[in-house]
Amino acid sequence: MHDDAATPEDTAPEGSGDDEITAAPGRDESSTAAPGRDETDTAEPGRDEDNTAAPGRDESSTELAATRRAVDAEKSRRARARSRHRRERTAGIVAASVLGAFLLLGVAGVAWIGIRGALAYGHVADAQRAAENLAGSLTDPAAAAEAVPGMTADTSAARALTSDPVWNAAEHLPWVGPQLSATATVIAAVDDVAATALEPLAQAASGFSLDTLRPQGGAFDVAAIASLTDVATTATDSLAAASASVDAIDTTQLLPALAAPVTEVSDLLTNGLTAADALRRTAQLLPLALGGEGPRNYLVMFQNNAEWRSLGGIVGAMAMIHTDGGRMDLVDQGSSSDFTRYPDPVLPLSDEVLGIFVDKPGVYIQNVTQIPDYTVDGPLAREMWLRETGVAVDGVLALDPVTLSYLLEATGPITLPTGEQLTSENAIPLLLNDVYLRYPEPRDQDAFFAATAAVVFQTIADGAADPATLIQALARAGSERRLFMWSADPAEQAILDGTTIQGGLSVTDDTRTQFGVYLNDGTGSKMDYYTEATASVGWCAASTAFTENLRPGEYLREDPLATVSVTLQSTAPADAATSLPEYITGGGSHGVPPGVTRTIAYLYLPTGSEVVSSVAGDDKAATVFGTGTHDGRDVLIWETFLDPGESATATIQVRTPQTPVLETLMTPTIGGSGLVAARACPIPTAANEG
Repeated sequence: MHDDAATPEDTAPEGSGDDEITAAPGRDESSTAAPGRDETDTAEPGRDEDNTAAPGRDESSTELAATRRAVDAEKSRRARARSRHRRERTAGIVAASVLGAFLLLGVAGVAWIGIRGALAYGHVADAQRAAENLAGSLTDPAAAAEAVPGMTADTSAARALTSDPVWNAAEHLPWVGPQLSATATVIAAVDDVAATALEPLAQAASGFSLDTLRPQGGAFDVAAIASLTDVATTATDSLAAASASVDAIDTTQLLPALAAPVTEVSDLLTNGLTAADALRRTAQLLPLALGGEGPRNYLVMFQNNAEWRSLGGIVGAMAMIHTDGGRMDLVDQGSSSDFTRYPDPVLPLSDEVLGIFVDKPGVYIQNVTQIPDYTVDGPLAREMWLRETGVAVDGVLALDPVTLSYLLEATGPITLPTGEQLTSENAIPLLLNDVYLRYPEPRDQDAFFAATAAVVFQTIADGAADPATLIQALARAGSERRLFMWSADPAEQAILDGTTIQGGLSVTDDTRTQFGVYLNDGTGSKMDYYTEATASVGWCAASTAFTENLRPGEYLREDPLATVSVTLQSTAPADAATSLPEYITGGGSHGVPPGVTRTIAYLYLPTGSEVVSSVAGDDKAATVFGTGTHDGRDVLIWETFLDPGESATATIQVRTPQTPVLETLMTPTIGGSGLVAARACPIPTAANEG
């Protein structure tokens, strides 16, 4: 029998014993009186209340019985106490054993997770170094492909170390669980990308050379370019899934030391997705554009940033490129001065567009990019070219001299017919300012532009440009919204959907909020070469709003305000009116005194937003904004007149749901990109930035 087995004394219910009166058998517990006696009379016959001893028994035997009962009761009490002690001791031993087991398992689990986490970190670090080497060898696709298998092995090992049952179970623990879950999610996403995106791309790259992007015998290898379509599509899908899984991680639950790498990986996946998607679209569209399935004609328009239009600048020089079987030939050139001013828009314009820009974009080739939507501008230019030349082109491209300077980084210096060299450093001042100082007559200017365009085109068509640098130049121009394309084929145009080179209007949805800042020259001159335009955008606390513009009670709301601030600064020389030629100043032909710069800015607000305040802070700036609407977007119109050295600033604040991305699409200028990302609240005096 075990030590803690019950003894006979233990079997009695606790609280029972000889010292407790119990009901006699056959009697109700509620009545202990004998039959025939009143409950109040419990004394036996022949005994009074003071004498309880039965007749015939002595007092000593009664005391002995009482003593025995007391001894038995004490034994029973002690036995019960010993039993309780044994049970408590046993329970303590069991509890301690269980707790010890859990602690041991916990320590073992922590050690297991820690060791595997450390090993996984080592593999991730190795994969990161391989990725850095991979990025550094992109100019040699075959060499880059050799680095991928090792990187894939590391990501696979890291994933195995962070997906075992112990790790998975620990992901459900408080506090530490989200850290482990985020780590496993990131590693799994990177491993998926390595296996389903990088490996297929590496296999394709192993037999691909960047020299494929050089014309061979005067023609590009369109079949080799098209062969990348499937693998680029697979990579795009893989990166999209990985990016979505990492973006779904709630970084607010993570330690800062982990949240930062998670954000970094998210950004890397987003950039990778953008690159893979660009490769997919290029592999689909470029072979067609190069005449891979039949001859094509494309109109190329050169925008002049010295005279602003919404998407860059006034259209000046133009060229038509003929493609067939991978070959490119420059077959025609023109100047905007050769075009007719049409009595009516060449294509129908919406009432909203007419209300903002009147009919100018539809009747002047110079003004087609005044509408900040290239899906409208491209067809207008195509129709005008058709009316002037009789050729219906298959698409329309637009670029600016800044893009040309990027391309010259790939070609190196080019000798012009004049004998001087055109370089990436001098292209902008030469084409946007010096030419007007050198050639007062517009015809001479046009001839210079035509000769320059022809020699640059021929240099690229002959394969003199470094392919890797050429790709980087085109990508940079596209990201800065300096390069646009429209296709007359709806299926090919759909390939461009959502890209920067499609040149669409600003977009606001669940993930992003976009303003649009579109600048247009009102001087009829080239004074924008001497004008700097900057924009800043950010979320601001409601307390930063200009309260004099608010309706009663408006300031009480605490929602962050999307805020954009635009500043125009004239850098023209003080004596611009007399020192600059009339072709640059405009000579007062449009009612603007020489040396003064007039600008009309169209400020497109996020779709569905509500204006809280709109302020123009310069004395010469209009204090009342014009208004309009374009495809569901409210538009504020801001006009400025700047003397040399003067500046003007407009600040607009709107209430709109806060999104992860806030940015501004903007007219690309000589020194400024066409895309401005959000930073801090742009109001300098803001005490509480959003």
